[in-house]
Amino acid sequence: MPHPARPTVTLRDVAAAAGVSVATASRVLGGSDRTVAPDNARRVLEAAAALHYTADAAARAMRRRSDAIALIADDLTTSSIAVTVAAMERRARLADAFVTVSQTRGDPEKQLSTVRAVRAFRPRALVLTSSRISPATAGGRLLDELLAYESQGGRVVLFGGIDMPFDSIGVDDEGSAALLGAHVRALGHRHVAILAGPASVAFAASRTAGFVSGLGSSVTVERVPCEVTRDGGYAAAAGLVAAGLTGIEAVMAVNDAVAVGALAAFLDAGVPVPSRISLTGFDDVPLSSDVFPRLTTVALPFAAIGERLTDLALLTGPPSPGRESVHGTLIPRESTRAAPAPSN
Repeated sequence: MPHPARPTVTLRDVAAAAGVSVATASRVLGGSDRTVAPDNARRVLEAAAALHYTADAAARAMRRRSDAIALIADDLTTSSIAVTVAAMERRARLADAFVTVSQTRGDPEKQLSTVRAVRAFRPRALVLTSSRISPATAGGRLLDELLAYESQGGRVVLFGGIDMPFDSIGVDDEGSAALLGAHVRALGHRHVAILAGPASVAFAASRTAGFVSGLGSSVTVERVPCEVTRDGGYAAAAGLVAAGLTGIEAVMAVNDAVAVGALAAFLDAGVPVPSRISLTGFDDVPLSSDVFPRLTTVALPFAAIGERLTDLALLTGPPSPGRESVHGTLIPRESTRAAPAPSN
């Protein structure tokens, strides 16, 4: 008669039994060089023995890291991530390293399972870029997993508005978007629709707030939720056209993909840009200067960001988390124009 399977004991279970953090338990059981108080180490070892804990072979082998930098992103199909990854790969090759990529679609459990799976390949560093990661992701288990990985010699780098104790690069979305809002206001537009994306997407919410701030109190603002995709922009703009575009003089999109979709919808409906509607994007992806009319937008230095992410990932020595912020640059183009003077 077969015996019932023994429940799997995790590092989290050992840490809870010993009354220490997951990172501390990982340092004791993973053979880290980082110092752990003797009493804490004793409690961890006793708890591990009592629970019959067996450390993961990949975790024990962390010191024999590969030269891979593992990038884990929400979506690998966007133009911005393509530019970022290309720059990361170029920079990594200069140090005889290379970049691997994984996609999670922003799903918390997928983020956790991907980090766990990628760790088994013992990458030199993990780089996470997402608008949907926080210390509470997957019930705090993602943070535990990253801290454990770091305690075993790996390095964690974050890109985006992520509040975790690792090196990070963030974009000043709100301040950069305020530049664009002020530009649209200076053109004389007084009724603006913002294709704002879902409220749950952090960068979209920050950019929307920045647009509103830059436009100021003299401008009437209409927020239109949409998916942060080309198709989402098309559907939102088509909805505005169907409603008659009453009074709307300009449309601001939270990224270039949304703006390109909106541009297609306006052109399909015979609404000329910019003579009837001024239109703006955000990011300055390559397509923004290939469409006609070319998009007024805010440029973010994705290639430079990719290079810096790689530099941080390749650092050696004990982690000393720092936060860096990137600011956008206003790029006026032909998709916006000054509002016509009011008729008498």
